[in-house]
Amino acid sequence: MRKLLAYPLTIIYFLFFGLTLFVFHPLQWVCLNVFGYQAHKKCVDILQFCLLRCLNLLGTTFKFNNDFNLPTDLPLIIVSNHQSMYDISPIMWYFRKHHVKFVSKKELGKGIPSVSYNLRHGGSALIDRKNPRQAIVEIRRFSKYIEDNKRAAVIFPEGTRSKTGAPKRFQTKGLETLIKYMPSALVVPMTINNSWKTLRYGKFPMGIGANISFTVHKPLKASEFETRALLEQVETVIKEHIIK
Repeated sequence: MRKLLAYPLTIIYFLFFGLTLFVFHPLQWVCLNVFGYQAHKKCVDILQFCLLRCLNLLGTTFKFNNDFNLPTDLPLIIVSNHQSMYDISPIMWYFRKHHVKFVSKKELGKGIPSVSYNLRHGGSALIDRKNPRQAIVEIRRFSKYIEDNKRAAVIFPEGTRSKTGAPKRFQTKGLETLIKYMPSALVVPMTINNSWKTLRYGKFPMGIGANISFTVHKPLKASEFETRALLEQVETVIKEHIIK
């Protein structure tokens, strides 16, 4: 019965989701090219809010747990497990005051209304996972941008999404580069639970009634740790809080 109900709800969701992306694509262009970065940032924030409301049509709920007062005058490196494409909008919305940017695969930089435009023009890094040299050069550039502007970089060290919620082995090269070139950064571990359930049946129909949670763990000053010890601590705390 649950899966049967998911079919009409998914159709309704896709209609609103697609309409939202197409409406905000030209709005982003106008905001950026006419009014500049801050206007574009506000437009992207509103886009994320609307995308969350689209997911509510599927009965999806969001819970954001953060007991820490994260500063806005220091760069942040937000490190998280990755369970679905629907991790992105909640992170951008709940961390919006930190000007969230992503380390993303280059394929997402074209072909997706609103999303691709923001990745290309909003300050994120687009890396070629088949070209390690390009990836490292791009992450270095991205690190300097985040460090200089005191913004937040989000990285998913698993590389690809976990389709069942079970954590994958962290690939830490990109994270190591961020830490190296962002000496003043706070590293913020975060655990995501249950977003994989939005795709429990695949892309169609979508899973309904997922209760997605985001739990922020104690921030760590990168300069106070040896890199390997920091990476191990971050990976451990994230994975310890994943619901099996």
